[in-house]
Amino acid sequence: MTKREKHYELKNLNTTFIVLILVLIGAGLSGCESAVPGYTDQDRERLELVQDYAERVLERGKDQWSGKNSPLFADGINVATGDPVAWSYDGEDGMARFDGEEYFISNMINQQNLFRIFTGLSNLTGDKRFKDAARESFRYHFDHLAMNCGLLRWGGHDFVDLKTLEPIGHTHELKNHYPFYELMWDVDEEATARYIRAMWNAHILEWERLDMNRHGSWNLDMGDLWNSDFGYSEPFYEGRGLTFINAGADLMYAAGLLYRYNGEQGALDWAQRLHGMYVNARHPDTGLGVYQYSKPIRRDEPIIPMTNRFDTFSSYGDRAENQFGSHSEFAQLYGDVFGDIPREGWVMWGDRVKRIYVHSGFMQLGMAEAMGESGADFLHDTAEGLTALAELVYDPEENHFIPMWADGTDLMSVAEEIERIPFGYYCRQENCDPKSIWSPLEADMDFLMTYARAYRLTGDELFWETARQIARGIGLGEIGHRPGEGVAVNMNAAGSDYEEIFALLELYRALEHPDYLERARIVADRMIEERFHNGFFFEEGEAHNYVYFDRLEPLAILALDAVLRGEPEKVPEYIGGRSRGARWRP
Repeated sequence: MTKREKHYELKNLNTTFIVLILVLIGAGLSGCESAVPGYTDQDRERLELVQDYAERVLERGKDQWSGKNSPLFADGINVATGDPVAWSYDGEDGMARFDGEEYFISNMINQQNLFRIFTGLSNLTGDKRFKDAARESFRYHFDHLAMNCGLLRWGGHDFVDLKTLEPIGHTHELKNHYPFYELMWDVDEEATARYIRAMWNAHILEWERLDMNRHGSWNLDMGDLWNSDFGYSEPFYEGRGLTFINAGADLMYAAGLLYRYNGEQGALDWAQRLHGMYVNARHPDTGLGVYQYSKPIRRDEPIIPMTNRFDTFSSYGDRAENQFGSHSEFAQLYGDVFGDIPREGWVMWGDRVKRIYVHSGFMQLGMAEAMGESGADFLHDTAEGLTALAELVYDPEENHFIPMWADGTDLMSVAEEIERIPFGYYCRQENCDPKSIWSPLEADMDFLMTYARAYRLTGDELFWETARQIARGIGLGEIGHRPGEGVAVNMNAAGSDYEEIFALLELYRALEHPDYLERARIVADRMIEERFHNGFFFEEGEAHNYVYFDRLEPLAILALDAVLRGEPEKVPEYIGGRSRGARWRP
């Protein structure tokens, strides 16, 4: 019996939780700091640096441009001038009426981790100004910018122009954003509940088979919602929507929170049904996948077989099938190599792997933990998926994931035998190098963080061994040849990325070994040295001209600080969401 076949008996997830127990001694900063053994002046200086950062964001990022002193924040500023980044729209997506116009963007979905920083900082220091600023921004959106249905003007295709305080955009879209619903709920319970219900109403095109789209329409009349009929549909039915997991994950996360906070059983039922659509579409032999559980209906010509140049929009049908299926140019060149396997849902290479197992999987593990017994299905199914990934796709000797179709077809081997991949969605050049398209994906800190959490919640030794191999592969050293035994973390090769801090903290939550915290301290210091300039955090190697405020470095520092103080609950948990932004660029 493989690990994937094992059934996790979960009567109460709370019995698996590890409670962080640190001795609290003395008093500290703003009456909140506890002198945990080993808490140093350098630890205190990190907290002060984050506080200085937050002060700058309050001073320079809050609305100074509309003439109305609204509580909204710019997404970023020019560090030298203090002006918001000026954005111009190029007319994509049929928005020609905006073409060439310039805006100062305030997209609150790109500020959710900033608001987590503000909240954690207030909780640790007692200075309420930061959390209050986040609350006021939510309050303004609820009072002045919410649609009649309750949807907020934010997301991948919508924002507020800080020059006019008018919303600009044409559709609602969230993809692995995971808003700070806890604070939203604290600000206005009913407005938050209305938003979540409206979000589902806007994105579900057909409830019976959960045909869903990443784009949601404004101001639709509210339908039957949780009272809608549901019937099982076979995976990869043809639908009007694009059932991408990065959008579905946001729907599940929102519904799960609505159940936790409001007791809406219907929200939980539909979150479980949506989750089940992805699980049911996994490949039946391997359990791998999926990125989506339906296929888009072909609405446009040309009919396959395709010519060398064709539009790669989904209106032409399943883009993987078009490029690699039995009627594709690829099949004309090399024969019907893959049969009926090519479909977008079963792509297991590139960023799709991380979107399925990290950006969505990490959230689902955390969601399951927070929901207790009600989250057992999410935990069981997410663990099964991670088991399949570890057993069938991960190569521990190379510390990478082998590019595959979900049936297990090794595409690195295929790439050795073919000369080129014809133009298509997965390669938009005339002739693509198959080795560059089907290249292995490094197992990085994000995967370590996810497998460490999976071990913590299930106790499955496969997850520990996978986390161990990943840690060794990326130079972290020996996290333990068995859980808690033989730990020898490499302190000399610590990195400078926030992902590593979150991964180390997840290991510490599983096993309270001090080496994990010590390396996290070193990472935090190197991160500050390499990425903190002119009072702000920047990407490594990035020019220090423009800064975006929704950074995860300060949140990682606060999370570490809270653990060192023995108060991990004071900093909002990192969910896995990141600013993915509108398509406007400076």
